[in-house]
Amino acid sequence: MRIVRVLHEKKPHWGILESEKICLLKEPPFKAVRRSRNYIPIPKACLLAPSLPSKIIFVGLNYRNHARELGMKVPKEPVIFLKPTTTLLAPGADIVFPPQVRRLDYEAELAVVIKCRAKNVSEDRVQEYILGYTCCNDVTARDLQKKDGQWTRAKSFDTFCPLGPWIETNLNPADLTICSYLNNKLRQKSSTRNLIFSVPRLVSFISRVMTLLPGDVISTGTPPGVGSMKPHDRIDVAIEGIGHLRNCVVKF
Repeated sequence: MRIVRVLHEKKPHWGILESEKICLLKEPPFKAVRRSRNYIPIPKACLLAPSLPSKIIFVGLNYRNHARELGMKVPKEPVIFLKPTTTLLAPGADIVFPPQVRRLDYEAELAVVIKCRAKNVSEDRVQEYILGYTCCNDVTARDLQKKDGQWTRAKSFDTFCPLGPWIETNLNPADLTICSYLNNKLRQKSSTRNLIFSVPRLVSFISRVMTLLPGDVISTGTPPGVGSMKPHDRIDVAIEGIGHLRNCVVKF
C-alpha cells in the first residue's frame, strides 16, 4: 500500500495511491486506514511531503562502503542529528540554493515513518511501530558544515529535506537498492544491506533517547558517491520498491 498526502481543493488530504487514482482517507493513517468514497485522478494530484513529523532524525555515516570512501572508522553507536520540520520539501518542489552557501550536496537516503508512540522499543518489536518507508534527500551545505565543525546550520535551511513521493507500507528494508541521479547520471548506488546499523537497531536506539511520535521520520544514512549540485540541476533519489523522489535546484 502506498500512502500519500495530496493538495486537493486547496486543502491537504491523506490518500491511498491506486492504479489510476487516489482514494482519499477519512483520517490520518496511523491508527487505521479508513477509506472515503472520494477519489481524485492522479494527473490532478499535487503531492505533498508524505508525513507531518514532529521531528526528523538523521543518521550520519551508516554505510560501510561510505565509511571506506571517507577513510573513517565504523562508529560503535549510531551518530544522530535533527533537522527542523521547516526543511521538509514535497516531491517535485524546488530545492533553494541559499546565497551564503558555496557548495550544496545531495545525499540519497531511505527514510522510516513511525506509526505510533515509541519509547524504549526492543529491536524485535520495532516493526510494530513502523508505518512504512519513503525516499529522502539529506541536502547539505558542505562548506558550512566544514566551517562550523558541526552540522546544524549546514543541514537546516528551508527546503533541505525533500521527502517522498509516498510511504510504502509493504516493504522489507534489509536489502534494497538505493541510487541517486544528477541530471539523469548515476551518482550513488548501493544496497541497504551495507547499513552499519539496521532499521530495527536504529529505531530501537533512537527510541531510547527520545520519544518517537506518529509521523516522525528517521532517515538512515547515505551511501558513497555524495556530490555537489548547482542551480538548474535535477536530483533524483530512487529506492527499490518505493520509487523516485525528484527535485530541481533553484537560485535563491
